[in-house]
Parts: sequence; C-alpha cells; structure tokens
Amino acid sequence: MASFDEMDSGLLAPGWVGTPVEALTTDRAFLQAMLDVEVALTRAQARLGAVPDAVVDTIAAVAVADNFDLRELACAARASANPVVALVEALVARVAAVDPRAADFVHRGSTSQDVLDTAFMLIASRCLRVIGDDLDRVAAAAAALAAAHRDTPMAGRTLAQHAVPVTFGLKAAGWRHGVSRATRGLRRVADTELLVQLGGAAGTLAGYLAYVDPDVDPVDYVPRLLEAFAAEVGLAVPVLPWHTDRTSVVELSWTLATATGALGKIAIDVRTLSRTEIGELAEPTADGRGGSSAMPQKRNPVLSALIISAAQQIGPLAGGLSQVMLADDERPAGAWHAEWQPLRECLRLAGGAAHAAAELVEGLRVDPQRMRDNLDLTGGLIVAERVAAALTPLLGKAAAKRVTGRAAAAAAASGRTFPEELAAAEELAGRVSADSLASFVDPLRYLGAAGTLVDRALDKRGHHPE
Repeated sequence: MASFDEMDSGLLAPGWVGTPVEALTTDRAFLQAMLDVEVALTRAQARLGAVPDAVVDTIAAVAVADNFDLRELACAARASANPVVALVEALVARVAAVDPRAADFVHRGSTSQDVLDTAFMLIASRCLRVIGDDLDRVAAAAAALAAAHRDTPMAGRTLAQHAVPVTFGLKAAGWRHGVSRATRGLRRVADTELLVQLGGAAGTLAGYLAYVDPDVDPVDYVPRLLEAFAAEVGLAVPVLPWHTDRTSVVELSWTLATATGALGKIAIDVRTLSRTEIGELAEPTADGRGGSSAMPQKRNPVLSALIISAAQQIGPLAGGLSQVMLADDERPAGAWHAEWQPLRECLRLAGGAAHAAAELVEGLRVDPQRMRDNLDLTGGLIVAERVAAALTPLLGKAAAKRVTGRAAAAAAASGRTFPEELAAAEELAGRVSADSLASFVDPLRYLGAAGTLVDRALDKRGHHPE
C-alpha cells in the first residue's frame, strides 16, 4: 500500500504541484495548522487565566507535526470521521509523557469542529496571502502591457471571427481589470470571512465556560476569549459559532473560483492568439517547457493549459461546496465532512493558476507586426460597420447597410477588394471618391475610444476609477 505522503504527491495535478501553495496545503501543513490551533486556544485561555501560563510552552513544544505519524492519524480518523479526535488523543499522550499536569489543559472545553474549521481558515489565510501576491504580479504586468500597447491595433474577434479593430492595450487593460476585481474580492474575504470557530459541543461555548470560575460572567468572558483566540491565529472574530452556517466557506470557494476564472480568461486569449496561424502572442520560453513526447518542433502553451485546467475544475468544486450549507441540527453528519477535500483543492487550483499566470503575463511575447498583418487579412471587411455608418448620411441607414453588405459579400466571393466592390456600387457612382472609400476601410481609423478606455483603466495612481 502506498504511503500517505505518496498519495498526496500531486502526480496528476501539474497545475499546483511545485508552486508555493503546494507546501501550504499538504496533509502535514493541515496537521500543523490543527496543532497551531490547539496551541493558540491554550494561549488564549491562559491570557484569560483559565490555563496556567507554565503549561503553554510545554504543549507548544510538543505540538509539532513531525512528532506525529500522518498515516497513523489518517487511519485512526476513520473511527470518528474526522482527524481531530485521534490527533487530540495523540497530543495528550505526548504532552503527558513530558508533563502529566500539562496534558490536562490540552483541548480544554473544545470540540473537533472548532479545531478543524479554524485550521482550515488558518490555511486559507496563508494561501490567500500567496495568491494575492501573485494576482498583484499579474495585474501589474497586465497594466504594463496595456500602457505599452495602448495604440497597438489588432483584430477584434467575436464568435471566433474578425469583428472590428481593437487594440492590444485594451485587451490587456481588460485582463487587469478582471484580475484586480477578483483580488479585491479575495482580500475582502481574507479580512472579513476567515473566522475562528469557537462553539464547543453544540455552539453554546458551555465546555469553555465549564473550566472557568463559576462566578465568571459569560457576557464578559466569551468576547474576550474569542478576541484572544482570534488574535493568536490572526483571523477574524465571528458574531456566533458557525458550525452549521457555512456561508464563509462557500464565499471563500466562489471567490477563489472567480479569481481563477479571471486568470482563465487571460489564458484563453493567450492560447488562441498563440495559434500557429495567428501568432500574435507567445508564452515565455523556458528549458523543457512545452515539449511534446512525439513532435520535436512543438512548443505548446502549457502555462495557459494549466490555468485553463484549473478554471475548468474549480467551478464545479465551488458549486459542490454550496451544498454544504444544507446542514441539519447543530452539527451535520456528512455535509461538514464533504467540505474538506474540495475546499483544499480550490485553494490549490487558485494558487497554482495565480502562480502560472504571473509568469505568463510577466513574460508574454507580443508581436505587433503580426497583429497588423492579421488586421489586414480581410482587405478592409473588418471595418464594414464603419463604411455603413459613413454612408448613412448619403444614402440613409437601411440603404447604406444594404450597399455595404452587398459589397462585402461580393468581395468575399469574387476575390476583388472591398473598396473595389464599393466603388462599383451604382448607388455610389460619382458620389464618393476613391480616396474617401480608402479612408473608410482603413482599420486604424476605426479604433473607437480604445485609447481613452485604456487611459481610464490606468489612471495616474495605477488604479482604475471606481
């Protein structure tokens, strides 16, 4: 049988393996997070006088993941359907071996869900910091591209066909805007939705109060305990225990999915525009990257593939996590348990995608000449909309659209140029000069407000206006 670490090696997960988020989400990282929560709880209780200060350091010294057997704990977790019960037993035994008195203060008044929920939020907090840093890199690189290519013309495409001219700067500004919005969403979640869990057996905190002086006023003690605990782990303070209110979990997952989707949009564009027959963009090169096992000439857009793969996986996972809100009573059997792996995978997928996207956008290769060449592929048909608009004052809207459409269809069928077909239209005979027609079909004269929109997205402070 494979060892537990081997089963968590990431062999089938190239999107996140080897990235910073991997180390933050391993089984060992979760084990350490649970131990960190146990220590933080003991420290918080000690700050309020419910635990002797002398035992805290003893517990903290023992609460190190390397002191425990991951596989043993994983197998023992089947007996209680969660890993905390077995972990607490093992922690108590190891603390007792050092100081029997200190062992009495491990996990005092707590419950499994308090520990695991807080550990998940702690892991999420660590991951969001890394993901946020990578998203900032993506946004900064996209902003630089938008500024550098504010006026670089290219073919806009709708439904996979040439539509009207745009600029690459506007496309890059759109990338930045989407990523920046997603980053703000992640940071809001990090600030307000990553909560400590402290409820005890059924959400009343009775277990925590049972170990303090009977004369202690819960109105005073409970907020102080929550605040001390939250301060120890760096998380937010909830209004109520949230054993069956999984709003924060669902919001976290969807925010991760939104961020990954914003990155997926960038990757989709790069993948499309790096096609051999388009060639307007290319991924950054690196030794060994993009190779094929069969075709030596291939340089596949693998960074884009990793990001798109993450975006396609994370949405269904976030959708599945929305079902955990259907939690019965004061502790559900199954709904809570169903969160763990999908939520961890959401963190991994978003983290892996953000790291790949930072490298992709920072090193993106842009070919303005190829963009210009492709813009001319249809011989001016890409600005047929402008021609119709320019002819409207002369012919009226309906007639202008009819003449333009007929000339466009004839150009596509005959091999003659669009301006030649327009010039041959009897409705325009002697009424529009050849120079005017040539001007009408110049794609550089039909970029609309692209440059202004880029400027709007990249104002003087480097932030788009709200």
